Amino acid sequence: MALSIGDVDALAARVRPTSAQSDRLLPVLGPLAPLLPGGGLQRGTVVAVDSATDNLGPRGGPAEPGAGGATTLAFALLAAASATGSWCAAVGTTDPGLVSVAEIGVDLVRLALVPHPGRAWAEATASLIEGMDVVLLFLPWPARPGVARRLVARARERQAVLIVVASRPWWPEGPEVRLTVTAGSWEGVGLGHGHLRGRRVEVLSAGRRGASRPQVAALWMPGPTGAVVPA
Repeated sequence: MALSIGDVDALAARVRPTSAQSDRLLPVLGPLAPLLPGGGLQRGTVVAVDSATDNLGPRGGPAEPGAGGATTLAFALLAAASATGSWCAAVGTTDPGLVSVAEIGVDLVRLALVPHPGRAWAEATASLIEGMDVVLLFLPWPARPGVARRLVARARERQAVLIVVASRPWWPEGPEVRLTVTAGSWEGVGLGHGHLRGRRVEVLSAGRRGASRPQVAALWMPGPTGAVVPA
């Protein structure tokens, strides 16, 4: 469902996390589990997603995040949680490609979209954290340190998972885990002929505490059927 800013508070008031807060881990797709401490999304934490292929923007700052497979990876992190009954939301993505998102495994009935938050992106994210298990934030521009700290504190207090899609300089608060798409290439198309079969990527996981030892996974994302599978 797509929401306006005025709808966000009403939805957050109605929706409550379906998983017990004592259940500290929300499930992820099997191929993604080795990249995360404990094999899942830990409640009350922040996961950052980016791509090593992000370039500088026109003013010398980081380009808009989402290039190079970061968007696909971010939505893939929601798939297993939404399929098992958790409520999820995505803020700031105007055209996620809902058919592709569904093929990855995301339950669209359990996904709320706020495609145009404008300057109220932080307020919309904070409100959704109140009632959602997982909130996916596509930063429209670099977050101020104070804003980032408040969102981190809100996620920790409400025992929600905040996934931030942003180049490293855009998010000043160090996440518990950072997933970076370090390489990717589409396969299946020859010299002007053929059909895309899938995209092969490598994802690097690094972070703090349980994620302090880097992990690398080779994945089809998406694979021939649209799902995420080991390469």
